[in-house]
Amino acid sequence: MFPRDVIPAGPIVLREHLKTDAEAISRGCADPEIVRFIPTVPSPYGRDDALAFVTEVVPADWSHGGAAFAIADAATGEWQGNIGLKPLNARGAGEIGYLLAPWARGRGLATRAARALAEWAFSQGVHRVELVADVENVASQRVAMAAGFQREGIQRGAVPRRGGGYGDAVGYGRLALDPGEPQRSFLPDLPGGSLSDGVVLLAPLTLADAGPYHEMMSEPEVLRYSVPPEAPDMEDTLRRCRYTGMWWSSGERAELSVRDASTGEFAGHIQLMNIVPPLGQAMVGYSLKQGFRGRGFMTRAVNLLAEWTFTGTSLHRLVAGTAPGNTSSHRVLERAGFSREALIKSLLPGADGVRHDDLQWVRFRG
Repeated sequence: MFPRDVIPAGPIVLREHLKTDAEAISRGCADPEIVRFIPTVPSPYGRDDALAFVTEVVPADWSHGGAAFAIADAATGEWQGNIGLKPLNARGAGEIGYLLAPWARGRGLATRAARALAEWAFSQGVHRVELVADVENVASQRVAMAAGFQREGIQRGAVPRRGGGYGDAVGYGRLALDPGEPQRSFLPDLPGGSLSDGVVLLAPLTLADAGPYHEMMSEPEVLRYSVPPEAPDMEDTLRRCRYTGMWWSSGERAELSVRDASTGEFAGHIQLMNIVPPLGQAMVGYSLKQGFRGRGFMTRAVNLLAEWTFTGTSLHRLVAGTAPGNTSSHRVLERAGFSREALIKSLLPGADGVRHDDLQWVRFRG
């Protein structure tokens, strides 16, 4: 059994729950994001639910070998959230889970709590602490990274979803021997959440983009030059949209919608992928809806993405590949400052079963 310590963490402390926390807990757990990502939280959530949590759930966690703490303001003692360590699994590892009230967010308190609880667990002889976050819960993923947890991979169908079914999760781990340095994404956030030159606007893909994205990827001209030249099924499209935030926070890739800045209408898609920091290189790929062609939208989008990349990352080279006959794409790249670099023989899979050449382009920093 773990000791019921009070754990200091700067502006907060981790302490035992009190019945007087019930009112704050009931307000905090009515938050839509908590309801969305923690399906065990009743919805609607009232004071009786909070009292049952404090007087029944929390004592059971302790009695079963776990640890359950309130995150409280160090000066006032007011409840700010919950954090706990599950009973150690068969491999001797513990798993952290947490939630933070809406009014306590944006100040790094969840990161402080997760770091403090992990280090307390290590002081109790635990050699490994794990953390699992829904792939769509980017805020929780950022907490894990800032608290020194390293991303270890995707766990398919690992988390239950409210209303039924299971979703994918991101697994993080931290060892007692790890330095615990914050893990930072290679990709910075977009300034203000988007990039725009007043004509086009780039913003991270969301689930709301799934329909127009899927429709675009099935257009004959887009399909003709897709790799592979096959329309995605809807599950692939939904997965791409759900994974966008996780890919971004992990520094793996950036997936963005291209929109008409004046109307907000979905016009296309652009991505930064195959990011290799040691080489200082990444690849740009893009597609544009039929109704937006001939207006310079994609040239503007490629320029915006390239300038953001060279400003916010250490990348030195951006590359792009096109079919030798895709003259429209050639003109986009030329106008966006790319130059032809190489012709790679028999690289691209074709719908006819024959592999086709790939004309590769490059744009350098500066």
